[in-house]
Amino acid sequence: MKPFENEASGMLFGLPMPMAKAFGLRAERIAGDQASVRMPRNDLHTNSRGEVHGGALAVLLDCTLASAARAHAPTRFGVITVDMSLHFLAPCSGDVIATATCERRGRSLCFVRGEARDTNGTLLALATGTFKLMEK
Repeated sequence: MKPFENEASGMLFGLPMPMAKAFGLRAERIAGDQASVRMPRNDLHTNSRGEVHGGALAVLLDCTLASAARAHAPTRFGVITVDMSLHFLAPCSGDVIATATCERRGRSLCFVRGEARDTNGTLLALATGTFKLMEK
């Protein structure tokens, strides 16, 4: 069994996160400088057209990029989002999987990039962010 597999709702890679519970986020993979998180489709997180709302994608990407920032020691650090930029590319009406890579990790600041795709592999959004590591 992988670490963090079958994590309780509201946990994300070993840390309690109520936002993860509210959006049904599920930890998929974390290692080295990378993280992957799945967000199942939820009618409460859709726009007027029934597609996944951009705000829900922003939550998913923020949580995934933050996870990649702490991927080297997932339970040792929490993070604070300093800055994040998003580019929405396509609509989606199903589950979304986000992946992120920490490109540079300093003593306290991390620079991370990521993307969100639907289950068919269609690129939905791109994100970059700066995150501050906070020892637990």
